[in-house]
Amino acid sequence: MLNKVTFIGNLGRDPEVRRLESGIAVAKFSIATNENYKDKNGEWQKNTEWHDVVCWRSLADRAESQLKKGSLVYLEGKLTHRKYQDKDGNDKYITEVVAAMFRSLERRENSGGYSSPMPTAENAPPQVMSSGGQNANPVSNTPNVVESADDDLPF
Repeated sequence: MLNKVTFIGNLGRDPEVRRLESGIAVAKFSIATNENYKDKNGEWQKNTEWHDVVCWRSLADRAESQLKKGSLVYLEGKLTHRKYQDKDGNDKYITEVVAAMFRSLERRENSGGYSSPMPTAENAPPQVMSSGGQNANPVSNTPNVVESADDDLPF
């Protein structure tokens, strides 16, 4: 069985972060996704859906520091449904997305590139030459991969 959702959308508000008594961070925000379609008269319509998102722990801290109202974000998570009682004792039901990961798709201010936690040629750690003449990355214990100029990767 699988419970997975993927969104690309804009934040409707800045993440609201609070800390539980145990110190665990919880961030809540909403994401708007848009669907464009032609109606029966052939005119383009835009349908906006709002999704409530919850992030926990370090992901909540990242959301607080990296995401702002209007930010374009790629997000993966799972759908959850829960029931609670309002202050008058009435049962309320809510559907939320519990985020597993997100990536900001906003352009960086000075570089013209997109912000991403993944290293790129511009923000990768410098390579150090080992005595054998091969590149050695002091940050990682993974072997270095020599990239071929003629590889046919689609990205």
